[in-house]
Amino acid sequence: MTKKKSKKSNSNTIALNKKARHNYTLSDKFEAGMSLQGWEIKSIRSGKVNISDCYVHLKDREAYLVGAEIQPLTAASSHVVCEPTRPRKLLLNRRELDKLVGAVERNGYSLIATAMYWKQCWVKLEFHLGKGKKDHDKRADIKDREWKVEQGRMMKHKQ
Repeated sequence: MTKKKSKKSNSNTIALNKKARHNYTLSDKFEAGMSLQGWEIKSIRSGKVNISDCYVHLKDREAYLVGAEIQPLTAASSHVVCEPTRPRKLLLNRRELDKLVGAVERNGYSLIATAMYWKQCWVKLEFHLGKGKKDHDKRADIKDREWKVEQGRMMKHKQ
């Protein structure tokens, strides 16, 4: 009998945008593949990715990831020009693109990247439809969060 291969215990997550929930009210979630070059995959495998200030831009019925920074490795090829912040094309179905175009152009939503992760051997981007929060909305969210923590403490001491 052969032994089963055990799966790796490490996470498939490459990068997270933790400020997205703080700065935006997020609604619908989408997943898209990314069109990447070879040096970008090597850099992603080594963890040199930043998606904190990036968003998805729709142009000519195509979606592009703008503002994501993938730092090239120091041992990258000399004959390839490594551009860390180039717009990267996202791979979506026509139906998904139509839904996104409708939400962005008619309803005033933004497309915010929240996570980049591995799905088998493919790099996927998770992004959400969202509207920007005002300062008073952010303060209200912080108050609600603190109140929930306080309630948990009160219930814990009560028992």
